[in-house]
Amino acid sequence: MTQAPTGTPAPRAPWYAFATPTLGKGVRWASRITHHGGSAFPGKVVERVDPGFLRRTLAQLPLGVVLVSGTNGKTTTTRMVSMMLESLGLRVFTNPTGSNFTRGVVSALLQEVSAGGALDADIAVLELDEAYAVHFVEQVRPDYALLLNVMRDQLDRFGEIDNTARLLSRVAAATTGTVVLNREDPRVAALAQVVPSGTRTVHFGLSQALRRFFPTDDDMATTFERDAAPAVPAAEPTAGTVADVMLTGVGDHRAQLLIDGTEYDSEVRLEGVYNLYNAAAALAVVRAVQANVRNPQAIRERAARLPAKRRDGFVMRAQRFAGASTDALVDALAQVTPAFGRGEVIDVQGSPVELLLVKNPMGFRLALASFPPAGCNTMICINDEYADGRDMSWLWDVDFTSLHATGVDAVSGVRAWDMALRLEYDGVAARGVNTDLEQAVRAFVGMDPGTRKHIYCTYTAMLAVRSILGTMADVADAGVGK
Repeated sequence: MTQAPTGTPAPRAPWYAFATPTLGKGVRWASRITHHGGSAFPGKVVERVDPGFLRRTLAQLPLGVVLVSGTNGKTTTTRMVSMMLESLGLRVFTNPTGSNFTRGVVSALLQEVSAGGALDADIAVLELDEAYAVHFVEQVRPDYALLLNVMRDQLDRFGEIDNTARLLSRVAAATTGTVVLNREDPRVAALAQVVPSGTRTVHFGLSQALRRFFPTDDDMATTFERDAAPAVPAAEPTAGTVADVMLTGVGDHRAQLLIDGTEYDSEVRLEGVYNLYNAAAALAVVRAVQANVRNPQAIRERAARLPAKRRDGFVMRAQRFAGASTDALVDALAQVTPAFGRGEVIDVQGSPVELLLVKNPMGFRLALASFPPAGCNTMICINDEYADGRDMSWLWDVDFTSLHATGVDAVSGVRAWDMALRLEYDGVAARGVNTDLEQAVRAFVGMDPGTRKHIYCTYTAMLAVRSILGTMADVADAGVGK
């Protein structure tokens, strides 16, 4: 059960708390109609008016909260965990748009709660930015935490990566049920030392043969080449640590996973080799949740906290989930589809356009390694808004030589000329540079009809590109406003 931090009394609802959902929903409606404020604006208003709303609302969940954080893969892995739990029978609340500040979670809650503040869900799976995860656990102690990795990202916000690791250590120390750690990232694996007594620690990991595909930040001193990179030795803090879920093989939309001594072969609908490792992380979390509801007494105790009209339904769903086999968990993984902008493919006038979010050196390197440029048109869009990080010096840590043969057809965004200069230093031709994103996207999508197109973009550029493509094709509403 989600609870307040030790020593912190549960917040007393203000007399006007009954009106908080209505106020928040009204602000949300107005901001969407006027296209002002963004997706997190209603949450910002509610945090000011009723600071205890987040904690009170999440405290209704009988299976508590899963918090997902780390530098790379938060949005996709959160989607994996959420979709797997749903397909296995649970009702899941999540923040699906990548608005990963506490106010973004509050905004997502306002969309789901009733006018009386009731949240009809069994468990929450929440993506939190590394810094805002600390603010979150000061209000709500998660029952489960999944900590993915630590990479250099947004140095202007987080500083060096050891500081990011310290932020994640606060999450590990506040988790009440199970902390799931990346065995192959030495800074994340070391967080096992701060997990409190009584909280379980489990790991997800890689076989020795695959470690060269997934270098850590410490391996960034050398160029990453998919076919020739040397094997990465096991980090000392993980020596002898058994992974609850281990990725042992990768293929074209396929992953081999070792679980409880048995190897499972799963189809994966997600794009990119890095998402196969995220799949192992997601499975480890789902197994951790399942382990906590396998005891019938635990289910009854959790059901007793619910209003009478919700108990029977919850017990049925929890029992079904508790009895799911590992085969069923792997089958659920195979049904997960890409999160918006993370390998999402949009058909635009007969051309498949693939949106690839890039926000740090390792993410960009792995994306380039996962999506060969031959036979495709390539575009890179770089912005430097707050959500992207103002410091774009990380682009100089990306190896762009894989684009030598094809070049880049279009470069755009606020920092288009910086990106073009970076490509020039790697000897990569940039055939079109235009800081006007809409003009550049329309021209790029219109070239070579029928040819597959890759658009690598930072976060705010990705949102803008999706909006532009939405005027040209059918693009799913991600709920992030204009």
